[in-house]
Amino acid sequence: MGSWLRLFGSFVALAMSGAQAAPQAASAASPIVGTWKLNVAKSTFTPGPGWRSQTRTYRATPDGGVSVEWIGVGASGEAMHVSFISRLDGKDYPMAGSANYDTLNAVRVDAFTVKSEEKRDGKIVGIAIRRVSPDGKVLTITDEGTNRKGEKFSQVLVFERE
Repeated sequence: MGSWLRLFGSFVALAMSGAQAAPQAASAASPIVGTWKLNVAKSTFTPGPGWRSQTRTYRATPDGGVSVEWIGVGASGEAMHVSFISRLDGKDYPMAGSANYDTLNAVRVDAFTVKSEEKRDGKIVGIAIRRVSPDGKVLTITDEGTNRKGEKFSQVLVFERE
């Protein structure tokens, strides 16, 4: 068991050092880059109802980050347009157009997974886990938090690559 842990630790250290040494290459090869369409039927919203539609576009930026933009229609028919830059460095970046958050920070968990803290007025009010399937065809975002009205929510958003 001990040798397995050492091997795993070495693998994680190697993966992290490679990602830090070449952030542009890591972002360019990121499985998130592309356009994703929400599959409402496979998604869950508590409390409901949830999004009527949503399309997300992720683009690599020259500085190694990812530009994120999504458009969609909310539960009450309201149009949504959110955009932000994610650099996976744990620092807060502004979210333009978000109904619930002012800023977001993100860190890489593994090659397919990113964890984000969503903040309002400098306080964490949501946690999101974004995971791309190993085959690169499905994006799942689990998001739990509190909206601007103080109501708790939980959603599992399932997207398919366009």
